[in-house]
Amino acid sequence: MYVQGFLIPVPEGRKEDYRRMAEAAAPIFREYGATEIVECWEADVTDGHTTDFRRAVKAEGGEKIVFSWIIWPDRETCDAGHARIMEDKRFEEMGEMPFDGRRMIWGGFDPIVTMGR
Repeated sequence: MYVQGFLIPVPEGRKEDYRRMAEAAAPIFREYGATEIVECWEADVTDGHTTDFRRAVKAEGGEKIVFSWIIWPDRETCDAGHARIMEDKRFEEMGEMPFDGRRMIWGGFDPIVTMGR
């Protein structure tokens, strides 16, 4: 298993736009090998004293945090899927993203503990 994690600041008024975009993108990720995709809208995110989710993405007033992840069978599948996704014209057809992609952060992770699967 390989996990990609994402933090994204999204204007509060663009929640439905984001949901539609994520819903349209999910089957494409699945087509290229992703086994699970989860998109979460901020419900209870506290401001920290040193760092927090908002600071991590330089969230501005009126923005909510999206926390999401994609599970892949392994890193090789993820890397191959990403290469194909970057060439997939369906993403271009989705138009402008409902967030500032320059402030999105992401990374890939090897799980060290899983439970409930």
